Amino acid sequence: MLDIKLEKRPAERCTIIEGFPGFGFVSTIATEFLIKHLDAKPIGKITSQKLDPVAAIHKNEILNPLQIFYSKKNNIVIVQALVPVDGLEWEIAETVAELAKKIKAKEIISLEGVSSQTGIKNPQVFFYTSLKDKRKHMVNLKLPPLEEGIIVGVTGALLMKTGVPLSCFFVETHSKLPDNNGAANLIKTLDNYLGLNVDYHPLIEKAKEFESKIKNVLSQLNATKDQKQQKDLAYMG
Repeated sequence: MLDIKLEKRPAERCTIIEGFPGFGFVSTIATEFLIKHLDAKPIGKITSQKLDPVAAIHKNEILNPLQIFYSKKNNIVIVQALVPVDGLEWEIAETVAELAKKIKAKEIISLEGVSSQTGIKNPQVFFYTSLKDKRKHMVNLKLPPLEEGIIVGVTGALLMKTGVPLSCFFVETHSKLPDNNGAANLIKTLDNYLGLNVDYHPLIEKAKEFESKIKNVLSQLNATKDQKQQKDLAYMG
C-alpha cells in the first residue's frame, strides 16, 4: 500500500471518484472537469518512492502525480492521476480502498474506458456495482450493465477486491489518445447519477481544454523518459 497524506479530513459518508489513465484517458479528463466544475480543493496526496520521480509543471504550478481533492458542497472526494501508474495497480487499488475506509466513504466510483474497434459519435456508458441499492438506481436511469469485457488497471484491481463499496462507469472509446467525447458522456452519466447540475452546453469545449492539458503533461513525461533512457545508454557507453 502507498502512503496517504491528508491535510484536511472530508465529512463522513462522502463519495470517492477515482480516475486513472487508461483507454482514451477518459477518466483523467472527466476527473479534471469535475475538479473544476465542483470547485474541489486539494486536501492531500498519495505518495510513494515507487512512483517515477517526475514533477510535471503546468501554468507555473506543480502537478502532483496522485492528488486528492474535495468538494465540500457535494461531499465528493476525487482521486486524480495525471501520469500512468504501470506496475502499481494492485497497491494503488489497496490504497484507494484504505482511503475509503479511513474517511468512512459510502461508495467508490471508478471511471474507465473500454475499447471499441470502431469510431463512435455517441459513446455508450455501461455500469457495474457491488451495491444492490445502487444497481436499482442505475437501472432506473436506463443504464445498461456491462455484460462482457476485460477491465485492467486500478479499476480491474478494485473489482477483484471483496468488501469494497464499488460502482463503475465504463464508456466506449476507440482512441489511445485523449478522447473528450467519451469523457463528456461519463460526466453526463455522473450528473444523472449524483445530481451534480452540470451545464452540458460548454462540456465538450471544456473537455477539449483538459485534453490539451493532458497531452501537454504526457508529452513532457515521454520527453523526460526519452532523455533518461539516452543518459542511461550514454553512461553504459
